[in-house]
Amino acid sequence: MTIEMTCPTCGSHDISKNGTTRRGKQNYKCRDCNRQFVEDPQWKPKDTDTQALVDLLLLEKIPLAGIARATEVSDSWLQGYANGCYEAVPKAAEVVPKAKGKLTVQMDELWSFVGNKGNKQWVWLAIDADTREIIGCHIGDRSRESAIALWQSIPAVYRQCAKVYTDYWEADVSVIPSKRHVAVGKESGLTSYIERLNNTLRQRHWTVNG
Repeated sequence: MTIEMTCPTCGSHDISKNGTTRRGKQNYKCRDCNRQFVEDPQWKPKDTDTQALVDLLLLEKIPLAGIARATEVSDSWLQGYANGCYEAVPKAAEVVPKAKGKLTVQMDELWSFVGNKGNKQWVWLAIDADTREIIGCHIGDRSRESAIALWQSIPAVYRQCAKVYTDYWEADVSVIPSKRHVAVGKESGLTSYIERLNNTLRQRHWTVNG
């Protein structure tokens, strides 16, 4: 049986009924391109203006629930869209090339959570103490494997030449070569830049999620 309807993909009018959806709506199938669809679907692609507004609001670090209300999109769509944006972000820091020589690195980690405090994540960061560039990053747990991932994420010239200052966390001590590594206390001031950065990140996180 041919239905007087237009395929949303190819524009064909050669459409047939094809059962019902799990919500009980009539399902249709295009005989030309095999696209299946329903009439007047609840889900529709978001227009470019809506996506552009969502992009701007995400940059403002507004809670997702607030963005969903302001833009009249569903929570599930917004979470999926935000996840897609995250996956598209390059996972390596762009670092200005450095010549071999005296380099100083500070490393530290802070914890945060995604969704609820039961989903704890550790953010591992390394910065160049002279330029304040973020030169390495890893998100995971607080294990030795995460310390290895952070160490491997920084450019090779730092692994070869830099003096690396961290706190006394055992994972750092076991991963960073002893000739490169110096473990220090907060009172030394030799990890002050990375601690200040982590404090800023922590305050912004609680402003958004607290």
